[in-house]
Amino acid sequence: MRRLFQFKGGVVLKEHKKDATALPVQPARLPPRLILPLKQHIGNPAEPVVAEGDKVLKGQLIARAGDAICAPLHASSSGTVIAITDQPVPHASGMSAPCIVIDTDGEERWRPREHHVDNFAELSAQELRGIIHDAGIVGLGGAGFPAAVKLDPGGRPVDTLILNGAECEPYITCDEMLLREHALEVLNGLLMMRHALHAKRCVIGIENNKPKAFRALCEAVRHSDADVEVVEVPTIYPAGSEKQLIQVLTGKEVPSGGLPLDIGIVCHNVGTAYAVYRAVELDQPLISRYVTIAGSVAHARNLEVLIGTPLGDLIEECGGNRDTLHRLIVGGPMMGTAMHSDVVPVVKGTNCVLVESTSHDVPLPSRDAYAMPCIRCGNCADACPANLLPQQMYWYARARDFDKIQDYNLFDCIECGCCDYVCPSQIPLVGYYRYAKSEIWNQEAEKRQADLARERHQFRDFRLEREKKERAERHKKKRSAVTQGGSDDKKAAIQAAMERVRAKKSEQDSTPKNTDNLTPAQQKAINDADQRREEKTATSPPDRPQ
Repeated sequence: MRRLFQFKGGVVLKEHKKDATALPVQPARLPPRLILPLKQHIGNPAEPVVAEGDKVLKGQLIARAGDAICAPLHASSSGTVIAITDQPVPHASGMSAPCIVIDTDGEERWRPREHHVDNFAELSAQELRGIIHDAGIVGLGGAGFPAAVKLDPGGRPVDTLILNGAECEPYITCDEMLLREHALEVLNGLLMMRHALHAKRCVIGIENNKPKAFRALCEAVRHSDADVEVVEVPTIYPAGSEKQLIQVLTGKEVPSGGLPLDIGIVCHNVGTAYAVYRAVELDQPLISRYVTIAGSVAHARNLEVLIGTPLGDLIEECGGNRDTLHRLIVGGPMMGTAMHSDVVPVVKGTNCVLVESTSHDVPLPSRDAYAMPCIRCGNCADACPANLLPQQMYWYARARDFDKIQDYNLFDCIECGCCDYVCPSQIPLVGYYRYAKSEIWNQEAEKRQADLARERHQFRDFRLEREKKERAERHKKKRSAVTQGGSDDKKAAIQAAMERVRAKKSEQDSTPKNTDNLTPAQQKAINDADQRREEKTATSPPDRPQ
C-alpha cells in the first residue's frame, strides 16, 4: 500500500455528480456548423492550410503548428470551409478570435489513414512524440499545454509519471465516465507516454468517491499485467490540482516558480492518455472529447462532443432552455469561466458546461454577491492549498502595489477559489489575484518593449559614432599619406599627367589650313599672333594638368 501525504488547506464541497453519471456516454448530435478556433492551447495560434470553399474530410489537417509551442488543428467532421474569420471564443472577456468555420455535410467521411503502428514499443521516443504532436493533442485537464512538448524531458531523468484522475470539482464527471468505459485504452495511452518519457514508474491517482472507475482501472491493470499503481486519494478540493496531487502521492513539493519535471515527475490527465492511445493506435487526431453537461438541464449527462460544437447545441440536446439561460460556465463552479454567449464553441480544453437558468437556481458559488469589508478572520489562509497569505495579497492587489504582492508569491496561486469559498465577506479574492497577475504581465510586456526600444536607440548611437570614427580615421590616413611617404608618389603622378598632356598636344595636327591666297593684311595678322604666342611660351611656366 502506497503511503499517502497531505497538502495544507483545501475544502470539502458538495459533489453534485450523481445525475451526470446515471446515463452512459453517447456521441453528441452532429451540429450543422463547427467553429474551430485557431488557438486552443498555450502558445501561438495554428496557421490555416485551407481556404474558404475548400472541401474537408473528418480528421483532415486544417491548420498547422507554426512553432514548437503550438498544436495543429483538424476538421472535426467532413464538410465545407465557409469562413476563416473572427468568431466568439470561450474566454472570460467575451473576445473574438480567428476561427475556421465548417458547414458539415452529415456524411462523416474520414480522411485516409496515414500510419499503422503494430507495436508502439518499437518506435523511438521521438517518433512517438511526432505522432502525438501531429494529432494536435494538448493537455485535456484544462491547461491546454501541447502534450508532445510535455512528453519531452529534454534529457532530464523522469522518475514518476502520474496520471491525474482525481477530478475534484463539483459537477464534473467526464474523466470518471471515461475511466468507467475506456479504462484499458487509458492505460495503454499511459504506457505510450511512459515509453516517450522513459519513466521508471507510473501511478494513477483517483479520488475515493469514484469506486466504479477505480475498479475498472484495477481490472485493466490486472488484464494487461502492466507495472502501474492505481491509488485512491482522499476526496478534498483541490486534490485534482497537479501540484497538490503530486504532494499527496509522493510527498514532494514542486518548487516555487518551478515545474514537476524539476523534481523528476510528469503529470498528465486521463483524457490526454486516451487521446494519445487513439492517435497512436487508431490514427485519429484530437477532434472530440468527453464533456459534462449539468445544471439546469432536463438530462445531465456526459457526451462525446466534436471540437467546435456550439455550447447552445449541447444545452438543447440535454433538455435545457436557451431562452431562460441566466448563467453559463465553462468548467467547474470553482475554477470555471462565465461565458457571454452560448454560441461559443467547445474547444480542446472544455471539460464541462454548467447551465443555470432564470427559473431554476443551481447551487453555484456566488460570483456577483455584494462584497463586504474584510474582517481579518484568516479563513482564506487556512483554506489555501498553496500555503499563501490571501489576505495580504488582497490588500496589495487592491492598492495596486504589484511589487509587494510578488513578495508574497502571487504566481504560486493556482486560482482554485478556496479562499473565495470560505470568505464570509464574499470578497472576490481570486478576481483580485487575476487582476494583479494581468497587470504585472502587462507591465513586464511594456518594460520589454521599452528595453527593446532603448537597445535599438543605443545601438543606433553606437553605429553613428562608429561610422564617424571610421570616416575620421580614413581622412587621417589620407592626410598622412600626403604629408609623409606619399608626397613623392603624388608629385610623380602629377609629372606623369603633364607629360601625357604634352604628348597629346604634340600628336595633334597643327598644320595651318586655308592659308592660300591670303591678303597682306591677313598674313600680317597671322605673323603677329605667332610672335605673341612664342613670346608668351618663352616667359610662362610649364602647363598644369587640368
